[in-house]
Amino acid sequence: MLFFTEKGKAYWLRVFEIPEGTKQSKGRAIQNLVQLDADNRVKAILNVKDLKNQDFIENNYIILCTKKGVIKKTSLEAYSRPRQNGINAITIREGDQLLEARLTNGSNEVIMALKSGRAIRFNERDVRPMGRNASGVRGVMLNNEEDEVVGMICMENDSYDILVVSENGYGKRSKLDDYRITKRGGKGVKTINITEKTGNLISIDSVTDKDDLMIINRSGLLIRMAVSDLRVMGRATQGVRLISLRDNDQIAAVTKVDEDPTENDELESTDIVQDSTSVLQSDEPLLSEEEMQDEEILDDEEEEIDEEIIEDEDETENDEENPDIDL
Repeated sequence: MLFFTEKGKAYWLRVFEIPEGTKQSKGRAIQNLVQLDADNRVKAILNVKDLKNQDFIENNYIILCTKKGVIKKTSLEAYSRPRQNGINAITIREGDQLLEARLTNGSNEVIMALKSGRAIRFNERDVRPMGRNASGVRGVMLNNEEDEVVGMICMENDSYDILVVSENGYGKRSKLDDYRITKRGGKGVKTINITEKTGNLISIDSVTDKDDLMIINRSGLLIRMAVSDLRVMGRATQGVRLISLRDNDQIAAVTKVDEDPTENDELESTDIVQDSTSVLQSDEPLLSEEEMQDEEILDDEEEEIDEEIIEDEDETENDEENPDIDL
C-alpha cells in the first residue's frame, strides 16, 4: 500500500504488516507503522498489487491533486523503489496541501469538485507526466480565496454515475454525461445547487447500482444505504436528504463500499414471507363458487352428524341417571 501525506510525501507498507482488528477496536496510530512526522497526516491511500511487474508500473500512473486545484501526474515506476523514510511525491506550495491520489491507466476521465458546488471534467491526457519533485499544473480555477477542492475521481468508462454529498446531509446521483468535457484549468459546471439548507459540497464519488454508501457524522453516528435506492437526478438540482443531522452536527466522511450479498438474501426471504402473508390476507376467494358450495354442503352435513351424535349422548346420559327398575 502507498500512503500519501498532506505535505506531499509517500510511504510504503505491506498489507500483512497492518494489525488486524475488529469493527469496535481502536486500532494503532499510523506513526507506529511508518516513520511519519508528528505534524504530518495521511490524506490518501492507494492499494498497488505488484511493484515488481515492470509492464504494470510503466503503463500506469498516479494522479495527485491539492486543495488549491493543482493536479499532477507521475508514472507509477517512480514509486517502485520503497524507502523506509519515504520520498517526495509532490512539491506542495505555501498554503496548500495534498488532498487525493488516484491510480490510472493513462486515459481516464478526471472530475474535480469544489466546495462551492462546481465540478470540472477533462481527460487525463491533458496532464503530461512529470517527475516526483514537480509541483504540478492547474486543474481547476477556484471561485474565491475561501473556495477549495473537496474531491477528485478518475473513471475508465462512462458506466458510472456521479454522487455528490453536502455538509448538511443532502446529496444526489447524476449521469456522467451531464458533465461536459472541457480543458483543464477552467471553472467547471454546477454539480449541485448550494443553498443555506444544503450547505457546502464536501464529497464526490463515482458509483453504480452495486455499491453501498456509508456516511459518518462528526458525532460518531454512521448510516449505510444502497446506491440503487437513490434515483438519478439532474446535475444542477439540490438533491434529497440522505441523513438527518442534529443541531450543530455535520458529515465527517462519505465513502462507497461493495454491497453486502447476505442482505440481499435476507431481503428476498422477507419478500417471500410478505408475499405469502398478502395472499392469506387477500380478499379474493381462494376457491371457485362451485367448490365453495360443495364445501358448504359438507359443512352442513358434518353439523347434522354432530347434532345427532350429541342427542345420542344426551339420551345415554339420561338412561344412566334414571334406569328402569323391573320388579
